[in-house]
Amino acid sequence: MARYKAIDTSPRFLAVDLVKQLLPGSFDHAVHHLLDHGFDLSLFDTRYRNDQSGACVYPPGMLLKVILCAYAQGVVSSRGISNNRGQTTISCS
Repeated sequence: MARYKAIDTSPRFLAVDLVKQLLPGSFDHAVHHLLDHGFDLSLFDTRYRNDQSGACVYPPGMLLKVILCAYAQGVVSSRGISNNRGQTTISCS
């Protein structure tokens, strides 16, 4: 079984709730909802072999959210996604 990093979007240290920033009806909200509730991402679990050793990895659903939201905004390179991190809703996914 793959070990994933824990991603916490609750507003403990931030004054902003990241999930509430995704407006219903927006593309970002639809991607967030579909990847959390609509798709079975367990296929990715078999690809990771970090059960006993190795670092925890980011959950594939979160990475897909970042990529899909970036592509929808016209950012198609990994360097462009990295440069836009924290400036747009891509980081809120």
